[in-house]
Amino acid sequence: MSGKLLRLITAILALAAAGPLAAQVLPDGPVLAAADLRPEQSLDGEWTWSIDPYRDGAAGFHGGEPGQASRRFADVDVTQASADDPLALYEYDLDHSPVSVLPSSWLTHSAEMRHYQGLVWYQKRFDTAAKDGERQFIRFGAANYAAEVWLNGKRLGRHEGGFTSFAFEVTGLLRPQGNRLVVGVDSQRDGQSIPPPVTDWETYGGITRPVELIVVPATYVDDAWVRLKDRATIAVDVSLNGPGASGAQVRFRIPELRIERTMTTDASGRASLSLPRPPSALWWSPDGPKLYDVEIVAGGDTWRDRVGFRTIATDGPRILLNGKPIFLKGISVHEEELGANPTRNMTPQAARALLGLAKDGLHANYVRLAHYPHSETMLRAADEMGLIVWSEIPVYWRIAFDDPVALEKARRMLAEMILRDRNRAAIALWSVGNETPQSPARNAFMKQLAADVRVLDPTRLVTAALLVGRDDSGPVPVQTMDDPLAASLDVMAVNAYNGWYTGDRLADLSKIEWRVPQDKPLLFSEVGAGAKAGLHQPDNPGKFSEEFQAEYYRQTLAMLARIPNFEGISPWILKDFRSPRRQRPGIQDGWNRKGLVSETGQRKEAFDVLAEWYAKKE
Repeated sequence: MSGKLLRLITAILALAAAGPLAAQVLPDGPVLAAADLRPEQSLDGEWTWSIDPYRDGAAGFHGGEPGQASRRFADVDVTQASADDPLALYEYDLDHSPVSVLPSSWLTHSAEMRHYQGLVWYQKRFDTAAKDGERQFIRFGAANYAAEVWLNGKRLGRHEGGFTSFAFEVTGLLRPQGNRLVVGVDSQRDGQSIPPPVTDWETYGGITRPVELIVVPATYVDDAWVRLKDRATIAVDVSLNGPGASGAQVRFRIPELRIERTMTTDASGRASLSLPRPPSALWWSPDGPKLYDVEIVAGGDTWRDRVGFRTIATDGPRILLNGKPIFLKGISVHEEELGANPTRNMTPQAARALLGLAKDGLHANYVRLAHYPHSETMLRAADEMGLIVWSEIPVYWRIAFDDPVALEKARRMLAEMILRDRNRAAIALWSVGNETPQSPARNAFMKQLAADVRVLDPTRLVTAALLVGRDDSGPVPVQTMDDPLAASLDVMAVNAYNGWYTGDRLADLSKIEWRVPQDKPLLFSEVGAGAKAGLHQPDNPGKFSEEFQAEYYRQTLAMLARIPNFEGISPWILKDFRSPRRQRPGIQDGWNRKGLVSETGQRKEAFDVLAEWYAKKE
């Protein structure tokens, strides 16, 4: 029996035995819920950086610890040390390395870095004023793909996963002046990584989201979840961290609704309460995205967030928002700002520019934020603008489904996403993956993720973007949903590119027969065709012309409208995005051209086709 086969059998048996009762995998560090709203000292701005393609700063050339000459993480003033000992050898100097402004990806630090994959070292010097009785955390919005962090020469820890936040406590490690924060960011992925090394989108190595120094009292609110448990009940869960967490008094307030309640934490620092939803509380919806300021006071800490109240459920093949059927008129979006040279710095302005194209331009009420957890900035904007969100983890294509290590990474990433974002009213769907090929190991892997979602957040819907089978042996093509994972989902979703990746004539799409279970809602999570903005072939439209893309949308929408439980769509995709696998000269040039707008925002003909269809779908 081969080693790979043995691992496969072991993984399947372990998952089958564990089922939905498998021990929950949670983040290694603090949650720091709603940390983006806490007072903080920003560590964004100028950082120095140094490439390390052979990982010289991580290990010596015989393995083991790197030598003095290569320890970029060491708390050493290289210039002074060299002056003190002219015989000392240093082959780095982060104090005098090139400077870039973070957050951003190193792909835009210089032309030479455009396709660099590997290890890059970053350094930030900063001063701060730590006070007795306070605790300090350094929090990263994201670093792609893995990051190892040192402060003043002390290793803080490591985080793997390029799209979720993480933090390290640094209480007692800070100096009033000259703190040296060093981060080794490694974009290289392997067979156990989430996502795998092969994708159809740019992964943007680097520190791509804000870095903050957050100060809290000795006992603070680490996690809080405020939501509607049902249409009539507000539920609150609180978790304190610190020496006074046990038996603490906790005050919960929504001033605008005149709600104030108290509770007492248990021995683990947790407390919960339920209270009636006041009749005056307005529903959050795309037509009225009402948010309320919420406060939780405990242990000398005041935790704040902005929360909307809404319910999301299914009733047979229908999706219900606040108890009423809703058709999800959406678009898929990558976290990549508009512009000819994006760097994945999703500022509030950049987020609103993208989501405004969806909400105001397309008349959308829904966005699929693909293929990974997007930044808090995007989710705050969706909350405020009234866009329902599909949020997912990058379980994508060639995942090592037979590997328990890969499963643990996916489960931890899923927990990090949900715990960070479950106070966002906009999020209605948690997705556990995209286009994953069926196998016994994959089925067990994905079912475990779906079970994890239900433990962490039973108030939202579970979905995944699935593939469908196709049979061309009859008089018309037949597409069949035969994925066993569908049984574990609340909402089925399909990626389909008939007429783009298939040989179907666009005029024949309406003849395709779709056989899908009709007891659940069906979303088309992706449909799409590429077009180069400005490429016109009105007489004989071919692929990559605006006319072909527009007609593809007309015929595809007509095809989907015939499916009885078709309840929403998020075509692929809002804007052209970088993808190194797309290299047709003069057409793609490193961009996936399926956007309804170009990378700089130029609208293609298909944009108006979809916008008009959505406008009539009221």
